[in-house]
Amino acid sequence: MSMAVIGLIAGMALGFAGYFGGFGAFLLVAALGGFGFVVGRFLDGDLRAEDFFRMRDESRRR
Repeated sequence: MSMAVIGLIAGMALGFAGYFGGFGAFLLVAALGGFGFVVGRFLDGDLRAEDFFRMRDESRRR
């Protein structure tokens, strides 16, 4: 499935949530969709936990 089709499906889901549930439902669906996207990328191996919790490089501090 291409990214365009996935974007279309996500946009339709947000549209239905906004129309039938109001703005609060729209925000909830958008937030949960973003969370699901990050979890999916993590499970695919595209993201690592270190990407979120990166320590500062001590050699750069002056």
